[in-house]
Amino acid sequence: MYRLGLTPWERYGAAGGAQLGTLLDREAKERPTAPGRALDIGCGRGQFTPELARRGWEAVGVDIVPRAIEAARRQGPAEITYVLGDATDLEPAGLGTFDLFLDIGCLQGLDTGQRAAEGRGVTALAAPGATLLILAFGPSRYQRLVEGVSRAQIEAAFPGWEVLSVEDAVTDGLGWPMNQTSPQWYRFRRTAG
Repeated sequence: MYRLGLTPWERYGAAGGAQLGTLLDREAKERPTAPGRALDIGCGRGQFTPELARRGWEAVGVDIVPRAIEAARRQGPAEITYVLGDATDLEPAGLGTFDLFLDIGCLQGLDTGQRAAEGRGVTALAAPGATLLILAFGPSRYQRLVEGVSRAQIEAAFPGWEVLSVEDAVTDGLGWPMNQTSPQWYRFRRTAG
């Protein structure tokens, strides 16, 4: 899609970024310690990763598309680390542990096995009490055009994580048919064990 210049998800930036900022502010307020390390899974060209850094997180973005990672590195800022890697194979990337994980639209494009693999990788890299924020489109009659995932499918990918909240995502800036998919923000906390 990057080669073809077809990146409709990037149009969602302004509206999605504002809501993400609110969620990150809440996360910082509710944490017993200052923001730590955060991993933006499927970061693309780094559209949302700087939002983490602006709020005090040591931000790392990971994506499987070399062209996207190169663009993210060029755009900066320099304090953000961008890594070429696979969301379904995070452990071998040597990324370390994280207090916060962010997945905006990556998980929804994966099949059942790939979602489980992302879940295993996130769990392996999670610091105690880590938080996971996922923005995903829901299943819809437009499934062939816009990938979506149900709450049950998301929860199945992250055993050992507790759902803290599920909130409607804003749809401003989403064109048709993406605005017909009932996007949701899911907030999880890593449980002990």
